[in-house]
Amino acid sequence: MHEMIKEMAGRLAAVPGVGGVMLGGSRARGEHRPESDWDLGVYYRGDALDLGALRALAGPDVEVSGPGGWGPWVNGGAWLKVDGVAVDWILRDLDRVERVWEDCREGRYEVGVQPGHPLGFWSPCYPGEVALGQVLADPSGELTALRARTSVYPEPLREALIAGAWEAEFLAAGAAKGAARADGLYVSLCLSRAFGILAQALFAADRRWCLNEKGALAAAELLPSAPPNFGDRVRALLGAQGATAEALSATVEGARALIEETRAALSA
Repeated sequence: MHEMIKEMAGRLAAVPGVGGVMLGGSRARGEHRPESDWDLGVYYRGDALDLGALRALAGPDVEVSGPGGWGPWVNGGAWLKVDGVAVDWILRDLDRVERVWEDCREGRYEVGVQPGHPLGFWSPCYPGEVALGQVLADPSGELTALRARTSVYPEPLREALIAGAWEAEFLAAGAAKGAARADGLYVSLCLSRAFGILAQALFAADRRWCLNEKGALAAAELLPSAPPNFGDRVRALLGAQGATAEALSATVEGARALIEETRAALSA
């Protein structure tokens, strides 16, 4: 299967406008399961991508979504089956990836609304995908060069993401007001986002790229800055909110204590 994927990457790289192809996701990181998809990042330049050629390569039964077709950040691509195995083509605008990388080097990042990302799409994912991916086809050498640069986590980004953990306390304060009204949905949303923000900060503290929400808690709880039993405490708090104002308030107080402890560990 890996040889078939490499051959496909070569054909994708020959499409006009495509600069290179990377293997991403769990298979690139060696964390995959037998049923895991094969994620191919198809890196192109601006308006130069030949969608017609890409659709011809995919075949008549595969829908290929152009830039923006899957939302403002995930962009576009296609879902294919190769010998019964899922293979995803994921479009990435190389110009935009490089701009985001320069932002990250200066400690700037964005969190955008994106379908399929309940915590939002965090812009450092773009350079993180390059840093953690495997180059399969790179005729110009641009992806290989960018991968070398992104292999060093930017200290300004680390500081910015750790500083950004202030929002977790702000969300917990809002959750306390929601708990007084027995507003379980609002409390749940506030705490889920707060813990997601803490996970992002914990990854940054360890100079690790966090690509999305999937598996983030399980990885974050093992990082050096995580308080003892961080993951178990998060799971217990999210799973035992209750329906009454009293129960919700107790959950929020537990969350506030964990947030305070985590932020103290991050600033140590």
